[in-house]
Amino acid sequence: MHHASIRTANIHRAIAFYEHLGFTISERFTTGYTLACWMEGLGGRIELIQIPEPKPAPDAFADEHYVGYYHLSFDLTEITPNLPSWLTNLQERVSETEELEPLKVLLEPTQQQIGDRIYEVAFIADTDGLPLEFIRVLAKLP
Repeated sequence: MHHASIRTANIHRAIAFYEHLGFTISERFTTGYTLACWMEGLGGRIELIQIPEPKPAPDAFADEHYVGYYHLSFDLTEITPNLPSWLTNLQERVSETEELEPLKVLLEPTQQQIGDRIYEVAFIADTDGLPLEFIRVLAKLP
């Protein structure tokens, strides 16, 4: 996959947020009449596109009948030994950034079995309310 594209109401605020997740800008450009950029990090690439006169995004996390984009998922297994402490650290860094609102946690770290693995799983919302999942492998079952 080349990238996942995210439309945002404020590209500067979104860039600041995704930088806290470990992304860095690789390209800045315009698309039509608006600002855009590619950011790389956490094993992938995202494209942020600023939308003039934005409308609120649907609540994909809370609406059980929502169909379409649900979330991006990032594997933090190699990045942190502990998802709860990683999330706490992220909350502190975001709260210290003047242009960002406090981090919205949609699902506190919890354990989930998927196939033969036990994962730590947490969800947060980005600056436009889009859900982001963070997972970490805890164990592989025999």
